[in-house]
Amino acid sequence: MVLEETARRDKIAEGEQQVSRISGAFSSEDQLVTGNIFDIRRFSIHDGPGVRTTVFFKGCPLRCWWCHNPEGQVGRPERIFRDNRCLRCQACVVACKQGAIRLDGDQIITDDEKCTLCGACVETCYAEARQIVGREMTTAQVISEIERDIAFYDESAGGVTLSGGEPLMQSDYLHELLLACADRGIHTALDTCGFACWETFDWIRPHVDLFLYDLKLIDQDRHQKFTGASNIRILENLKRLSEHGHNINLRVPVIPGINDDTGNIRAVAAFAVGLPCLNQVDILPYHTAAISKYERMHRTYRVSELHPPSPERIAEITQTFEEFGLQVRVGG
Repeated sequence: MVLEETARRDKIAEGEQQVSRISGAFSSEDQLVTGNIFDIRRFSIHDGPGVRTTVFFKGCPLRCWWCHNPEGQVGRPERIFRDNRCLRCQACVVACKQGAIRLDGDQIITDDEKCTLCGACVETCYAEARQIVGREMTTAQVISEIERDIAFYDESAGGVTLSGGEPLMQSDYLHELLLACADRGIHTALDTCGFACWETFDWIRPHVDLFLYDLKLIDQDRHQKFTGASNIRILENLKRLSEHGHNINLRVPVIPGINDDTGNIRAVAAFAVGLPCLNQVDILPYHTAAISKYERMHRTYRVSELHPPSPERIAEITQTFEEFGLQVRVGG
């Protein structure tokens, strides 16, 4: 009887292991690993090779004047209000149990101190004028979204891009996602501004297949002015990643009047050509798509007067990089 009971338990255990392998189930500990994500964009073709799923992390150490993802700057969930959609129906006023919303004349006013971001106003808003950006997601939840597109990754040599914000600010969560992707044979790209301690890079770098590394300005004072942080750590980390032989695409945003001058472009090219390992330089022309985001978030867009660079200027910048012997591509 003892032998039969032992055999029965062994079969049950074997069956549970098979179910776990087939479903890619996570342990209860993995389920508790959470991060703050503000978007998961499927079928992306501008965030690395092939068809990709881009996961956007919330929180960034920089405050670039031209930032295209202001919703990714702050590490906590935030409220967005689209005034042009609001019907002034006051359904949100009724739904808010904290009394944080009121109608003042023809304006809907929200008291930030009273608002708890519970989401009741979002759920009841018929016009979809209200939105909460950012939510806590477990590693398992994100991987579940990613796994839906594995067939597209296989067909296009694509994969997952972890972007933001800055994913390195949630390093534990980032590490877990990278490991989960590796377990499933999914190609990973990390889109990073490079501002982190080397110990963090050293921890995650074995699990990253491609680094999409931003480099905006070489001059330290200008970098401090336009991004709010020094570039010393950014340049050092880039050098060390390259010395370790990692796959790196250098991404250079072209912001008119800020970093598109010949001096900076040549300085970036000179730095890039000195790296021992670099795949290519991606030139990213400035665009104005973020202006409406700042309006919805009631933030000041510091470069609202800027216009995208002309095709002629982009061609000149491309030529400069090519003269240094670098492989260049326009676009991400």
